[in-house]
Parts: sequence; C-alpha cells; structure tokens
Amino acid sequence: MAFDGSSIIVVAISCVFLVNLTLSLVLAKSPCQFPAIFNFGDSNSDTGGLSAAFGQAPPPNGMSYFGHPAGRYCDGRLVIDFLAESLGLPYLSAFLDSLGTNFTHGANFATAGSTIRPQNTTLHQSGFSPISLNVQFYEFHDFHVRSQIVRKRGGVYETILPKEEDFSSALYTFDIGQNDLTSGYFLNMSVDEVKAYVPDVLNQFHTIIKDIYDVGGRYFWLHNTGPVGCLPYVMERIPVLAGQIDRYGCASPFNEVAQFFNQGLKKTVQQLRKDLPHAAITYVDVYSVKYSLISQGRNHGFNQPLRTCCGHGGKYNYNKNLGCGGKVHKQGKDVLVAAPCQDPSTHVNWDGVHFTEAANRYIFKRIVDGSFSDPPRPLNMACYRN
Repeated sequence: MAFDGSSIIVVAISCVFLVNLTLSLVLAKSPCQFPAIFNFGDSNSDTGGLSAAFGQAPPPNGMSYFGHPAGRYCDGRLVIDFLAESLGLPYLSAFLDSLGTNFTHGANFATAGSTIRPQNTTLHQSGFSPISLNVQFYEFHDFHVRSQIVRKRGGVYETILPKEEDFSSALYTFDIGQNDLTSGYFLNMSVDEVKAYVPDVLNQFHTIIKDIYDVGGRYFWLHNTGPVGCLPYVMERIPVLAGQIDRYGCASPFNEVAQFFNQGLKKTVQQLRKDLPHAAITYVDVYSVKYSLISQGRNHGFNQPLRTCCGHGGKYNYNKNLGCGGKVHKQGKDVLVAAPCQDPSTHVNWDGVHFTEAANRYIFKRIVDGSFSDPPRPLNMACYRN
C-alpha cells in the first residue's frame, strides 16, 4: 500500500498526538501518598535491629550524620533513610528497638546479617543473623495484629502506632539476598554449588511476598542484590585467580552469581505479578547502579572505589578480625587501630561490607526517578500497577 505526502503527515501528527496523550495521562496521575513504610532486609537497610538485639554498632558508625552510633553500619544514612525522606516520612524505627521508637509511619524489620533462607549457624559462629526473612515476617504479622490492639487503648499509643488502614496503603520495601550468596562462599562452596540453591532461596522469597499480600500489603519496592564481588570482605576472605578479576578490580565469579540471582529474582517478580493481581511490584536494579558507582567512581568524586574507609591493614584496608572501630591492647591501653579515613565522602565502601553515606545518597538519587526500575516508574508512583 502506497502513501502520498499528505498521508505521511497525517500519520506523523497522529503519532505525536498519541505520544502526548499518553504522557498527559501519566502526568495526570497524582503521586502516591504512602502513610508508612515497612522494610525487610539485611544490613543494607538495618536502622537498628541487630544493634538492639546483639549490641550497638560501635563508633565511629554514625559519625558523618548522626554524630553518634545510630544502629546503622555506616558513617551516616542508608538508602532506606533517603527513601523515607523523599516520601516525607521520618526515619524508620527498628522493630526490635524498644528505646525512643515511634512506629506511626512504619517499622523496620531488617537486621544486619539476615538471609532469605534460614541459616544453620549462630551469629557468633558465622556472622549471619538468626532473624531471617521468614522471622521478619513473623515479627511483622505480630506487629500488625498487636499494634491495633494496643492502639485502642488510646492516649500515647495512638501517637506511636500506625492506623489499621495504613497497612494496606503502605509501601513494603525489600533489600535482601546478598548474605544468601556470601554464606555459601564462606562455607567453602563452589560457585556452582551456590547457584544450585538459589532457586530455593527465591521460592522462599516468593512465599514471603505472598504472605504479606495475603494480610493486605499491596505496594512493593524490591531491590535486587549488588555486586558482591566488589566488596572487600568477600575479596579479602576468598581469593580468586588473577584472570578472574575484572578491569575494575572486582571478582567476576561472585558478580556472575549475583547476576544469576538477580535474573531469577526478576522472573520471580514476574510470577508474583501473575499470582497477586492487585499488587503493584517495582523491581529495582541496584546492582547496575552500584557497579557503575564502583567502576566509574572517580568520575563522581569517589577516589577510593574499592578501598575501605574504616578498617585496618591489607590490600583493601580490611581485616575480618579487626572491624571498623576495632582496638588493640597496647602498653595497658586500648588503642584504636581500625580508624575511619579522613573524608568518608571520597570512599564508596565504609567498613569493607557496607557503603558510605555518600555512596548511599548517590545510589538513591539514581534509582528514585525510576531509571533503574521495572516498570520504569519513580518511587512516588510505586502504588500504580501496569
């Protein structure tokens, strides 16, 4: 079929009209009004859970923003803190913290060292938390029920606990999975052995999301896992062959497994969308943002993309036996040897495991507008389904 010049012009104008109409419909949507956030995860989003249960994250944690330890394994704020700020909500209180907590606008069930799949070791033996994702869900379920019973007492309880309707309007955020991979490496499993149990991990993740949906959760913001092969605590403890180090100094085998996990997580999310028709689920590719930050860090003012800011010794300024804030006894005195660097804002990595506040801010700014999301919607539109 042939088109003359006027027909082509009409088609072009029609296409422009349709594009503009689509944009207008998108822009016409009002931003989501999330009254609360309920967060689940590991140390990447723990605002005080592990500290409350097993002892406070010691100084100099918190030095750059809070001025004192604040339950976070970081010199300041985490991505979840910036996320709450952007939605006009206060920083999340850890569910396990009984001091100075306010749950009006949500609660944080994340604890450092947590995994999706329960571990068979103690925190002391392996460094992995017994508060795995299923336990975090039990805590949430208990909180959901009992908070409403207590709130009915009135008085101060009405000012520190969420309303019943807030649970169905809240944003449910997840950042977990990294420790499921590293726990296998630290048990001397091969890359293939770690890959082999990833489907089971993802099945358990699927179950928890469905459980939250079944009690009323509708809006989910899910982070994939980052490039664990770029973290000093992995590279220092599990040496790899020279040929397995990429051009930016990261261990390729571990990053390949992280990508394998993320591919599976994305398929799990696709299945969840089919299984949970009333849910709005946003998958956020933080792996790409973190890897870009590490590989291109110097272009963004991060002069030390791999070297730990707060640590001691070794190629990466990291020692698993002497963590950030660690002291040694010399001549009758405790001497700080694992001290922080002069300017944490020039480092990506804070303590060999976790990112600095500056890095967390960079990550948040890259993901908040939906540029790394599937579907590509910004945080304040995460209540809309496709």
